[in-house]
Amino acid sequence: MAREQHKPNIIIIATGGTIAGVASSHTQTTGYKAGVVNVETLISAIPEIANLAHIKGEQLSNIDSADMNDEIWLQLAKRINVLLSDNNVDGIVVTHGTDTMEESAFFLHLVVQSDKPVVLTGAMRPSTAISADGPKNLYNAIALAADSQAYNRGVMIVMNDRIHSARYATKTHALNVDAFSSPNSGDMGYIVDGKAYFHYTPLQPHTKKSIFRVDMLTQLPKVDILYSYSNDGSSVAAKALYKAGTKGIVVAGSGAGSIHRYQKEELINLIQKGLVVVQSSRVNAGIVSVSSGDSKLGFIGAKDLNPQKARVLLMLALTKTDNLQKIAQIFESY
Repeated sequence: MAREQHKPNIIIIATGGTIAGVASSHTQTTGYKAGVVNVETLISAIPEIANLAHIKGEQLSNIDSADMNDEIWLQLAKRINVLLSDNNVDGIVVTHGTDTMEESAFFLHLVVQSDKPVVLTGAMRPSTAISADGPKNLYNAIALAADSQAYNRGVMIVMNDRIHSARYATKTHALNVDAFSSPNSGDMGYIVDGKAYFHYTPLQPHTKKSIFRVDMLTQLPKVDILYSYSNDGSSVAAKALYKAGTKGIVVAGSGAGSIHRYQKEELINLIQKGLVVVQSSRVNAGIVSVSSGDSKLGFIGAKDLNPQKARVLLMLALTKTDNLQKIAQIFESY
């Protein structure tokens, strides 16, 4: 009885995705409908999790994560902050589609105001598949959220027995169950039979040490991504995004963040009009730093953040300031 009382209390917040997906046959792993199964069904499919923790589930949304939006992000972050402020809640697991999981995880990594574990997980195969990976991933995520070693490590992603920091994780395969990796850092750790083994903790500010707050926000600044490529001789896209009200553009540049000269000329004009431009790279690993000349023109380097994560950080930076030097310092720090 005493052992039962000491089991952690973990809340699962479900948002949809493939882990809640359903296909027309047990052998089908593509062409399924995401976001069908509810959180209680996910929980009841894994009776072994009762050995790990006391579990409660909440259904925040049930969508394909390709359709993730700022409204759900803000709802999710605010709900997590409320739950983790309760002394009776020891950790959070978020079930999420894999397409945009890294973006949601990094957003939470920057705005969750607690050192308690927050773990995102999902699946690459629907719940109806004979080889469904969702149950094992969810079991591992709960085991990690219930582990005292997981405190103060920021938001994490667990997929295929691998632990990733939200700061570094990215989806690197469209179909394989081993779909996530951390190209610039390697895995944060791994899980064997429900036990976590850690390699490192991210050094950049996160969670309680982050400056970002969402409690009073009802919307996020509009930031878009512009892809750079060979023969990118038109400035139409950048102009259109600016006219549509974007406050910032992240350029997915070639190589170490290079921008085609025609696009760059237009971006310089738009920076002078108040647009914030961050240079990232379409390459999966490495660091993007801007030259001193480009820095004077107003360009900001994304460092080792990929375009989608640089977009998340720029959105949050713009909730604090529109000063280019201050935003550049945020990218240096986070």
